[in-house]
Amino acid sequence: MRAALTSLFALSLLALSPLPRPAAAQDAEAGQRAFNKCRACHQIGEGARNLVGPELNGLIGRHSGSVAGYSYSSANKNSGLVWDEATFAEYIKDPKAKIPGTKMIFAGIRSEKEIADLTAFLKQFGPDGKKL
Repeated sequence: MRAALTSLFALSLLALSPLPRPAAAQDAEAGQRAFNKCRACHQIGEGARNLVGPELNGLIGRHSGSVAGYSYSSANKNSGLVWDEATFAEYIKDPKAKIPGTKMIFAGIRSEKEIADLTAFLKQFGPDGKKL
């Protein structure tokens, strides 16, 4: 009986202790909701077109300032950036800090989870706007 209680006590301590947990997985559905912050200026998906900002199809892996038909700032065109997850995460936190002189007017997204979810949503779309 004593051994059973000791084991039960040890298990309850483990359940309450702050064990390291894996990082939260990206959630494309939550990212779609986060994209509502972007929707006023950007489109994504089949039939997306440039608005105030460029369409975002195939963003991950694309060179900054390279969407045909969009009038980028010199800062954006000449930044030399290739959009990967880390670069996008840094940019979306504070666009003007990452690319001084960009014409993107956006306060940024501070939440790491929201950025990860938004990235998951954006990654679903290939350059043609079709879901991968």
